[in-house]
Order: sequence, then C-alpha cells, then structure tokens
Amino acid sequence: MDSTTQYVLAYALTTTAGIRGLLALAAVSIAAHFGLIHPPQGFAWLATWQAASVLSGVALLDVVGDKIPFLDHVLHAAHVIVKPAAAAILVGGIVHPHSTEQLLALMALGALNALGIHAASATARGASTMTTAGIANPFLSLFEDALSIAMLVIAFVAPYLAAAVALLLTLAIIALVVRARRLRTVPEALERRGY
Repeated sequence: MDSTTQYVLAYALTTTAGIRGLLALAAVSIAAHFGLIHPPQGFAWLATWQAASVLSGVALLDVVGDKIPFLDHVLHAAHVIVKPAAAAILVGGIVHPHSTEQLLALMALGALNALGIHAASATARGASTMTTAGIANPFLSLFEDALSIAMLVIAFVAPYLAAAVALLLTLAIIALVVRARRLRTVPEALERRGY
C-alpha cells in the first residue's frame, strides 16, 4: 500500500474510531493478522492472534454495553480517553512515516480527529437522553454500530471512498453543531430583548 493510501485509510479509520474506537481497533488488528495491512515494527503486536482476540472481545463488550442504560453514559465518559488512544494506535499501525516525529504528529492528529467525532456523538447521545429520557439511545447506538461497520468495510475495500465519506460525515457534524448553537442562542437573544 503506497503512503497516500496509508494516510487516506488512517483518516477513514480514525473517523470511525470516533464512533466505535474499540471496534475500529479490533478490525485493524484482524486485518493485520490476516496480512491485509502490515503494521510498522513498533506496532507489529497488532497482527498477533492474541491482540486480535482480546481487542475483538473488548470491542464486543463495548458494543453490547452501549445498549444498556446508564452503562452507556459511563462508557461515553471513558471513551473521551479510549477513542483518541485507539485512533492514535490505528495511525501507528497503518502509516509508515520517515521519522518518529512525523509518526507522533500523525498519531496526535488521528487522536484529535477521533475526539472531535466522539464529542459530536456524545452531544447527540446527550440530546437523545434529554428529549427521549434515554429511550432512543439503544436505537442511536445501533445506528452507530451500522455506520461503523459500513465505514470499516468501505475503508478496507475502497479507502479513498471511505475517506470521502468520513469527510462528508465530519462536515455534516460541523453543520449540525453550528445549527444547534444557533438554535440555542436564538431563544437567549430573544429573552435578553424582553420577548
């Protein structure tokens, strides 16, 4: 895989990690184990069957736990750390930069990308909890599962398409956040004016 494809794949997967960090990490470990990707030496452990097994088991627990009320909120709080860490490891396991400094910078960018996507996901989950008393949260979680699995499949089959989808997802999230802020500030502005 050439370096451009590595970066494109890393971007698509770190975006996916912002939704389902452990699932994306497990997918990369499985792909490395079966020789679909070749991690650099420092991340060769990703290709071991032990890593693939443990990460798959933890990812499954995470996906199931996200459907359980209250536990889903605990997991989302933990994901503030888990998802960026998973994204950084994903980058380290995929790209082959020329220097350690470049690798660390790319890992940091991947972590920030996942954190931004997670922040939007957590905001959506919070809105769901407030408006539906949490009843819609398992359905939102199922949607996130489906989106993540689709993104993972596309990423390994057509990395450039996956990166384009990831970019569109990021732009949609930004647009939703801007719109939500505007909707929140309109009532505040009207209240200040005495309406």
